[in-house]
Amino acid sequence: MDTIIKVFQFIQGLGVSVVMPIVIFILGCAFRTGVGKSLRAGLTVGVGFIGLNLVINSLLGTSLSPAVQAMVDRYGLSLSTIDVGWPASAAIAMGSTVGLIIIPLGLLVNILMLLTNTTQTVDVDIWDYWHFAFTGALVAIVTDTLWLGIVAAVVNMIIIMVLGDVTAPEVEKSLDLPGVSLPHGFTTAYAPIAMVINKLIDMIPGVRDIDINMDTVQKRFGVFGEPILVGTFLGVIIGIIAGYNVTEVLTLGVSLGAVLVLIPKMAALLMEGLIPISDAASDFIQKRFQNRGKIYIGLDSAVGVGHPVTLAISFILVPLLIFLAVVLPGNTVMPFADLAVIPWMFVLITPIVKENGFRGLIVGLIVLVFGLWIATDLAPMITTAANNVNFQMPEGASQISSICDGANPLTWAIVRLNGFGYIGTGIGAVVAVAMAIWNRNRIKKEAAQLHDEGEVA
Repeated sequence: MDTIIKVFQFIQGLGVSVVMPIVIFILGCAFRTGVGKSLRAGLTVGVGFIGLNLVINSLLGTSLSPAVQAMVDRYGLSLSTIDVGWPASAAIAMGSTVGLIIIPLGLLVNILMLLTNTTQTVDVDIWDYWHFAFTGALVAIVTDTLWLGIVAAVVNMIIIMVLGDVTAPEVEKSLDLPGVSLPHGFTTAYAPIAMVINKLIDMIPGVRDIDINMDTVQKRFGVFGEPILVGTFLGVIIGIIAGYNVTEVLTLGVSLGAVLVLIPKMAALLMEGLIPISDAASDFIQKRFQNRGKIYIGLDSAVGVGHPVTLAISFILVPLLIFLAVVLPGNTVMPFADLAVIPWMFVLITPIVKENGFRGLIVGLIVLVFGLWIATDLAPMITTAANNVNFQMPEGASQISSICDGANPLTWAIVRLNGFGYIGTGIGAVVAVAMAIWNRNRIKKEAAQLHDEGEVA
């Protein structure tokens, strides 16, 4: 068992840009795409992820986070819980006992769900299984029982897989990612909230008619409504609020404008390599299994962060999040390290609200307010989990938390439900199984419809 765990730890340590080409190549060969085409597809996907990481880390991470830190310093803001960011959260999760087994466990869960027709997704996003391990690690702390933590991680994954299937058609349509689903433990957790709020807005006369999207902005403002100029304008505003000098303000503006231009291009390159494998996987499985409907390749939601509406909403909400953190009663978390991942919150929110920026902002404000409370509530457990794996705490920090996954509503719900012991664990398991069975029935209906339309042989 130790050898197997070490193998998966080695694989995880290779990183997405190395693991993804290998996984895509293996899948391509398995689905009979051909060695040459599979190799090219894998390398193209790897290059796409390298491009995404370069843009996100070099432009978004190194430009936006310092600007926010400048705001904090300028206005003398301070709170007692430090946001250590997702890399620290992932390290804490994967360093836990649950984290040691999450990759083989996650692969097993995905295979069983495919065999039982309770998912349409082949989830190759194995390095992001840490989100499920994070939930499991916190539950193990709450219950002081390892196997309950393992059950919680599985429950989390099943729910996310089902939500990934359900939202996949909107991902294809709105984000222009054919054959892709996003079973991402952080991003996908916000989909049900967006669905509920979107329905509530539909019931409010007048408000339901407000529609702000990039098409209307570009029609009204012409060239000034294009993503590159929207990003530049928002960057300039953030720079001014941060107290930057003229050079720094302009540099931040151009950097955020570049983000809105380059991320979609990198995502398009990634899709160039992925589409042949996605099509081959769908054909392969549909020929050999009945009632399968469409088959999706599950990817990191980074492929969808480049939507102009998602990024515009995120840039607006970043400075507002700092303000909320200071004035919100009961909050102790000062957002910092995870500010660059705010766009990940909106990857599925944007398609669900039909790319309506107004509705996206409403949903965003609500999830950020509750996210700060959740991050505050989970901070003691996250701190304990960090101490358990000998995580080096930031100097002067009494508690740590994060936006990703410390502010995750699904993680919080599972953790707090397990606080009731075996009853809570049972309820969580029942919910996950019920969702899987419902998804199986939905997939069968979809497959029958596609068959009637002649899209499935």
